[in-house]
Amino acid sequence: MNRVPLTVRGAEQLRKELHELKSVKRPQVIEAIATARAHGDLRENAEYHAAREQQSFIEGRIREIEGKLSNAEIVDVSRLDAGGRVTFGATVVLADGNTGEEFIYTIVGEDEADIKQRLVSVSSPIARAMIGKEEGEIITVEAPAGHREYEIVEVSYGVGET
Repeated sequence: MNRVPLTVRGAEQLRKELHELKSVKRPQVIEAIATARAHGDLRENAEYHAAREQQSFIEGRIREIEGKLSNAEIVDVSRLDAGGRVTFGATVVLADGNTGEEFIYTIVGEDEADIKQRLVSVSSPIARAMIGKEEGEIITVEAPAGHREYEIVEVSYGVGET
């Protein structure tokens, strides 16, 4: 299976979620199932069926996170310096070719992407257009409204890590 890039911060967030699921959520749902069982006939017990469904979701999420962490290639962005080239983990300032408006994005793993926090997936069209480029270069991104051009104003590393 292919290794999936993940920042140190992203890996820590997944580990934190995994710990919460295993130490808090799983015991809660087991208790809910036991309580619902005590109410008698399971065929018509909505609480029991809801708790079992929740248990199934939690166990599935635990397996998913464990799989992601086992296949992750964790990249310490604070130690990264690709000589001004855009790489995974880089924080990039882009200027819109038409308006001059500036945007700041950090390239992260797919599970970490959150456009509201300006974290874009390494597999997104804008990240793919930026990878390997340097400050001053123009990139073209295929957007729903057509081609958009941006200038790479600045490239830095380690900014998105906390």
